[in-house]
Amino acid sequence: MMDFLESIDAFRDHLVVERGLSEHTLSAYYQDLRQFADFLATVGIGDWAKADRLSIQKFLRFLKERRLAASTIARKIATLKTFYHFLLRERQIAVDPTLDLERPKTTRYLPKVLSQSEVVRLIEGMESLRGRAILELFYAGGLRVSELINLDVEDLNLKSGILRCVGKGDKERIVPVNSVAIEAIEKYLEERKSKKCAIRSKALFLNYAGGRLTRQGIWKLVKDAAVSAGISKDITPHTLRHSFATHLLENGADLRSVQEMLGHADISTTQLYTHVSKRRLREVYEKVFD
Repeated sequence: MMDFLESIDAFRDHLVVERGLSEHTLSAYYQDLRQFADFLATVGIGDWAKADRLSIQKFLRFLKERRLAASTIARKIATLKTFYHFLLRERQIAVDPTLDLERPKTTRYLPKVLSQSEVVRLIEGMESLRGRAILELFYAGGLRVSELINLDVEDLNLKSGILRCVGKGDKERIVPVNSVAIEAIEKYLEERKSKKCAIRSKALFLNYAGGRLTRQGIWKLVKDAAVSAGISKDITPHTLRHSFATHLLENGADLRSVQEMLGHADISTTQLYTHVSKRRLREVYEKVFD
């Protein structure tokens, strides 16, 4: 029987090899399991096999007493369920104590989105060719920040209007790119030919030193663009992804197609945008008839 740390390390290796999770997600799993292991030690339980349903319920009460958010507790339960399923598969335990363990109900917050006219203002207010290309592709492709900064020039087929994108869990997907975004990218690539540092880089979007753009650089670009466009909403780079999905659904796209373009593993995540569309429809209705 492996001890606490050995089991956690083996589980981490499993997540890396078989599920390809990001470092951020792996760190969250690790911290959750270390906290649970520490709790078990305080109640005299020395290994995972001796932790039964009662001890897990005590752990959940401990978390609630600390007034953690329901979403945080739900995530920790999800971590335990995944971990114990792994231990059962590896025959480290005979019974899974998390079986049928219910997660607390959590509030799902609807994402902030821009109207289509606000997206136009945001993009048209961008003066630099690089900034314009970034915003156009962000919106046209519904990309995550990590996906955008990791793009290489060879990932984009300008003639076919398609983009090869590697998302969460190293899952690859093909994303269509509209002609407006392609034109903006072509102008940016033509401009950057004059920069010697760009010749050595395979990255699509470069910072002013010739290196690959960072999350912080993208964040600042979007924030500055919003100020220049006179948009008072507190937007982030992810707002463009939310807006992309919402506008697709508002204009008749089916849910499965939007799921595919966003790279969502679970369609319930994509369904959130249908609620955003309904909310926006009601806002328009109330403006007209109230």
